[in-house]
Amino acid sequence: MMKVVVLLLTGAALLACGADGEPVQPSMNSTVQVTGDGVSGSTDVSLRQGPFTLGLSL
Repeated sequence: MMKVVVLLLTGAALLACGADGEPVQPSMNSTVQVTGDGVSGSTDVSLRQGPFTLGLSL
């Protein structure tokens, strides 16, 4: 599983740096929720190139 995550992040970095053409700007969304049960957070990072989207949620 760790190898898959590393390969996806490497591919995303390659796309983002523009090594194969124009650079792709990543988008990021972070959320923090405070409820009676406690605090939770999440972060989403995605790259979009034409019809393809590569995303990672933590």
